[in-house]
Amino acid sequence: MARTGHHRLRRVAIAVLLLAPASGLLWVPWYAGASPRLAGTPFFYWYQLAWVPGCGLCLLAAYALSRHGRNGP
Repeated sequence: MARTGHHRLRRVAIAVLLLAPASGLLWVPWYAGASPRLAGTPFFYWYQLAWVPGCGLCLLAAYALSRHGRNGP
């Protein structure tokens, strides 16, 4: 029973990691403003650019969790 709960928790964590970039970028009205500015660049642009490494980290973490489930104890 505990093992099944552990696998379910891992799957939920993977789903959250994969959905975070999509949900963070698809709701455009939330970040479509010009302020605050970072080095003269409007928020709209640097928010999207910040998600580039963020997406990579989320995908890497999801991959690591999925591989750990197959090969690990």
